[in-house]
Amino acid sequence: MATHVRFVVITGATRGIGRALTIRLAALGHRVAGCGRRSNEVEQLRVDPGPPGLFDAVDVTDRPAVEAWARTVLAHGVPDLLINNAGTINADARFCDVPPDEFERVLSVNVLGVANVMRAFLPAMTELGRGVIVNISSGAGVVGFETMSAYCASKFAIEGLSKSIAKELPEGMAIIPLQPGVINTELLRLHYGAERAEQFDTPDVWAKRATPFILGLGPRHNGESRRIPDV
Repeated sequence: MATHVRFVVITGATRGIGRALTIRLAALGHRVAGCGRRSNEVEQLRVDPGPPGLFDAVDVTDRPAVEAWARTVLAHGVPDLLINNAGTINADARFCDVPPDEFERVLSVNVLGVANVMRAFLPAMTELGRGVIVNISSGAGVVGFETMSAYCASKFAIEGLSKSIAKELPEGMAIIPLQPGVINTELLRLHYGAERAEQFDTPDVWAKRATPFILGLGPRHNGESRRIPDV
């Protein structure tokens, strides 16, 4: 199945699981285009060994910037796989203690950012009648957790957004909200603490089992909530 995926586009490609997936996919021979918010991290991804591809600094909440980036990417081909991974989280605090601007920022990145990217790439993918969109969700998208109100709200929204658009797609396409599982990332350390977070796989270890699972997703999984297996 993996050999059929030739062109992968991934947001949030410069950090955590996004970076690990980018490097893993490139190592397997796939063409990868990606973006991250910080120019210095994008530049580092360009020079690191392993991931040859098309990488740009893009804030997914900036719709004109996303549209311009998508035009650049689409000039190189229509993606077979689009992974919406860019995301952020609110500080560990009860709902009324989360500053309104911070709450809105989480929803803007995690929901509107995903919508901006899909809106930019879906028409070209739909015209060809093929392609898979994976929207990174979370266990926090199906279960509410205290002190994570903004993040949970955003991931519940990703589940609903994905399943709604899935009903609009032609046969041969799929959109899938994907729970990656618990990974030792910066976001996890923020809420769990470094010592507890170290009990879980690093992004690089996780990517080794996650990549074949993601590449195996196809039209038959359209609209299904999926989760990366723990083993």
